[in-house]
This record gives sequence, C-alpha cells and structure tokens, in this order.
Amino acid sequence: MLQLRPNCECCDKDLPPESAEARICSFECTFCSPCADTVLKGHCPNCGGELVARPRRPASKLLKFPASTERVLKEHGCAKAA
Repeated sequence: MLQLRPNCECCDKDLPPESAEARICSFECTFCSPCADTVLKGHCPNCGGELVARPRRPASKLLKFPASTERVLKEHGCAKAA
C-alpha cells in the first residue's frame, strides 16, 4: 500500500493525500509537480526512475488506511539533486 507521504522531498511543500500535485517514483519518493516537472525533468533524483502522478486514496478509506505523517526532505533540496 502506498505511504502517501505528506511533503515534497525537495521544497517541503505540503502534499495532502488528496493533492493532485504529488508525483512519485516506483520507490514512493515524493515530489510536488513544480519540482518534478521543472527542476527534476520527470526523473527521481534518488533512483533515476520516472515520476508519475500519485494516485489519490478515496477519503472513505483514509480512516482505515491513513496517509503517512513521516516527512522526508533532501538535505540540499532539488537544486543539488538535479
């Protein structure tokens, strides 16, 4: 099950579970669409994989299967990762 991480690893922007701006790779590294599209050019700086839109979990399922609260942040942000 996807963790649905709460923030962009590059700029720390909040990405709630219902966000259409969240992008993930196959390892669930999470980025906002501005960072993913402009800085990272659609590729994960951690694994090199493709960044795609993160699926949104139905609100009715979030109570039983909550999103992660663990924030992950790259030490030097996107600019150093690209």
